[in-house]
Amino acid sequence: MSHRAWVVTGEASPQHRLALVEREPPALAPDEVRLQVDVCGVCRTDLHLAAGELPAKRPLVAPGHEVVGRVVEVGAEVDDVTLGERLGVAWLRRTCGRCRWCRAGAENLCPRSTYTGWDADGGYAETVTVPAGYAYRIPDGFTDLEAAPLLCAGIIGYRSLRMANLPPGGRLGIYGFGASAHVTAQIAVAQGAELHVMTRGAGARDLALELGAASVGDAYDCPPVALDAAILFAPVGTLVPTALAALAAGGTLAVAGIHLSDVPVLDYQQHLFRERSLTSVTANTRADGDQLLTLAGRLHVRPRVTPYPFEGAAQALSDLEDGRVDGAAVLVLGASAGQSAGQV
Repeated sequence: MSHRAWVVTGEASPQHRLALVEREPPALAPDEVRLQVDVCGVCRTDLHLAAGELPAKRPLVAPGHEVVGRVVEVGAEVDDVTLGERLGVAWLRRTCGRCRWCRAGAENLCPRSTYTGWDADGGYAETVTVPAGYAYRIPDGFTDLEAAPLLCAGIIGYRSLRMANLPPGGRLGIYGFGASAHVTAQIAVAQGAELHVMTRGAGARDLALELGAASVGDAYDCPPVALDAAILFAPVGTLVPTALAALAAGGTLAVAGIHLSDVPVLDYQQHLFRERSLTSVTANTRADGDQLLTLAGRLHVRPRVTPYPFEGAAQALSDLEDGRVDGAAVLVLGASAGQSAGQV
C-alpha cells in the first residue's frame, strides 16, 4: 500500500526544495518496526538538507527525525515491541556496534553510523521504519506534540550542555534561540544556571526572558557578564569568535549544529588564551536520548510548539529559514497528536 511523503528534490529554489509524492513505503527489515506517523518535528538539519548545505545521502529522501507514532508492523526478530505502542524516532538510526567508538560508548562517532531522514526515509511521511533498538519509549507525561522536539532538539541541546562543561550555578550563554536552545534553556535554568541569550529575533528574545533568562541581546552583543560556558546553536561561523571572546578563563564554547558557515580567523590571545576551549557536538548516543527524556520529565520541561498540517511542510521549512518560528515547528499527521500515551 502506497503512502504520501515529502522528499528532497535537490532543487535550489526554496519553493521547490520539497515535493509531495505518493510511493511504496520502505521494506521492513527483520530487526525493525514500522510506525504510523502522528507528528514529526521540523529541525534545522532538515532545512540544511533541503537547501543542499548538507549533501543528501540518496536521491528523493524523506527528511524528518523527530518522529512520534504508533507501531503498525513488527519485524520477525523483534520481541519487545507491541502493536499500537507509542515510540519515538530520532536522528541516530543505526551504528556498527563493533568499532572502537561503539565499544567505548561513543557510538555518535561510529564511522558506519546511519541517520533517519538522511540515509533512510524519515518522518515527513505517513509511515516510517526504525530499528527497534534505536527507538525511544516516550514518557506518558508528554503529548505527541511536546515529545517530538525532544527527540533531536532536546537530545542535541542536552549533549551540548554537557559538552560545554557548565559548572553548577554557572553563567551560560546561548547564541541563537530556536527549537534546541529553548529546550536547553529550560534544563539549564531548572538546574540553577544563570542564563544569557544572544539572538536576532525579538520574539525569541521575549521567549528567552519568559523562560528565565537573566539577560537577552542581539546575536553579536556582548553579554553583561563573562560566561563560564556557551553554546552556539545558530549555524553562523562569524559568531564563533564573538562567543569565545565572551568566555571567562577556562570557559568552553560548544558548537551544536551539523552545519556551520565559515569561521573567521581566530586571534589566539583574544579568543583562546587562558584555557578557553572550542568543541563541536556530533550527533548523539542512545544514552543521551534516554537521559534527556528522563531529565525533561523530572524538570517539567515543556517545548513551545507551533503545529503545521502535514501538507504545510514546505511552509514550515520556509518559516524556520526566515526566523518566523518561536520554539519548535511540528508537522501533524495523526488525530491523536495532542494526546499522551496514557490518554490514547
